[in-house]
This record gives sequence, structure tokens and C-alpha cells, in this order.
Amino acid sequence: MTFARSIDPGAGQFTLSDQDFEAIAKFAHKNFGLALSSNKKPLVSSRLSRRLNKLNVRNFDKYLASLDAPGGEGERSELLSLLTTNVTQFFREPHHFETLREEVLPPLIEKARSGGRVRLWSAGCSNGQEPYTIAMVLHQLCPDAGRLDIKILGTDIDPVVVRTAQAAQYPDDELAQIPAKYRVKGRKGDDSHMPEVIRSLVSFGVLNLIEPFPFHGKFDAIYCRNVAIYFDTPTQQKVWAAFQKSLNPGGYLFIGHSERMSGPAASHLQSAGITTYINSSAGSRT
Repeated sequence: MTFARSIDPGAGQFTLSDQDFEAIAKFAHKNFGLALSSNKKPLVSSRLSRRLNKLNVRNFDKYLASLDAPGGEGERSELLSLLTTNVTQFFREPHHFETLREEVLPPLIEKARSGGRVRLWSAGCSNGQEPYTIAMVLHQLCPDAGRLDIKILGTDIDPVVVRTAQAAQYPDDELAQIPAKYRVKGRKGDDSHMPEVIRSLVSFGVLNLIEPFPFHGKFDAIYCRNVAIYFDTPTQQKVWAAFQKSLNPGGYLFIGHSERMSGPAASHLQSAGITTYINSSAGSRT
């Protein structure tokens, strides 16, 4: 089966047929867990047209074949970026960080001061603003957190945004979103980077949430906000269940304002506020 649609060399455009769109939708679901509804077809057509024109690829079936070819990892990442939107900011949905400050972190800091292990995860961290926000709240409460066994992990499926997060450099208008009480002075003349004392609390990695998680220990809090909106209901429920199993008893899960908890995990995750859940399941704490 082929999905050839030649691009008009003059216009640099091609028409995405229903067959073409179905092929991309199947690929995106299989590899990324994304659910592309038919109303996304015009957007996908526009973005893919620009991409194929840039690559000088003149029909769609050749592009599709390149995604599965050896060495196609880079183009798969490009496709993922085309199909999703990385919208994030520091202290987005601030009530989640008030809960972190007032309810989640105080007992965890006490646990760490007693020699315990504390792990926090930003799943779908995009350009890094979310895990760095967690780190700023932690540092404000516990300036010596770097000397304790407290770690923050940021992961995303897109290696491009993970590299941006690791670079920790942001424009002034984004840094201006940080409330004054959480701002930390960095090195003189280096105001565009996250200060080292904040950066040192966070590590980053590439991770696909629809694949088995590679972790041995469990987390005390997981942020996964505005990621599951890209998944269909069965995929969402699998991800919620995987998160629940990755949480310590009493651990917190924060999800996006337009997302809803459902499936088997819902019986173990009790509502603790707006899109905030506590793992009520008994089990070994790590």
C-alpha cells in the first residue's frame, strides 16, 4: 500500500488525503500514544506540507517510509514536534505549587533531614519550566536541599525540548513570571540562566510515557499536566495506572486542568484538590 501525494513544486504544498492522515495517525498512536482526531487533519496537513517542502521530499509515502528507516529517530522527533504544542510557563496553574509548598514538601523535607529518600517527577516537562518551578519552591523551603537526598526528575518524549531544558536559559519575559519570593540570584551577568543552585536539583532524560517506566524506586510526587490530553481514553488510563504504581503510598499526582482521572487507577487515587490526587494504595515505601 502506498500513500503517494505529490507536492506541487510551485506552491510547495500537497493535499493530505484521508489515507495519508490515517497513516500518520496510526504511526503517531503506535509510537507516541497520540490520538489524532479527524478535525486535526487541516493542521497536520499544513505543518507536514512545510516540513516536506523543507526536506525536498516530493511525495508522502517516501516521507512515511523514512520514519521507520534506520536512522529515522531524528525525523520521528521532528514529526512529534509538528504534531504537538509545547506550551508551558513558570508557575503555571499556581494552585498546584501552593499545594506543593503547603502540604507536599514539608513532611518530605523532614523525611530527608532524617536520612530518607525523596523523589519528585515532572513527566512531560517540555522546556523545563515545570521541574525548575518545583526546584524553586523546594529551595525556598529548604535552602540546603542540595545536601539532602532530594532529587527532581524532568522527562519528555521530545529530545529537542529536553536539550532546551538542560540548557536552562530563558528569555526575560518568561523569567518575569517567577514570583519575587522564589527568585534566586545567579552569577553576576548571567541573569538569563537558571541559577546553579536550582539547576543542580534537577536532572533530565528522554522518556516515552506509553512505554514501561525504567525506574526501580518510587516517587513522592508526580506532575504530569496537559500531556494526557493528547492520548485517547485507553492510553490515558494506562498512563494513570503506571503513575499510581510509581507513587509511594500517600504520594501526590498532579494532572492538567482539562484532564480527568479514570480507569483502574481512579480507585487508588483520591481527590485532594483541583486536579490533585493522593495515592491511597498500601505498599512498600521507598
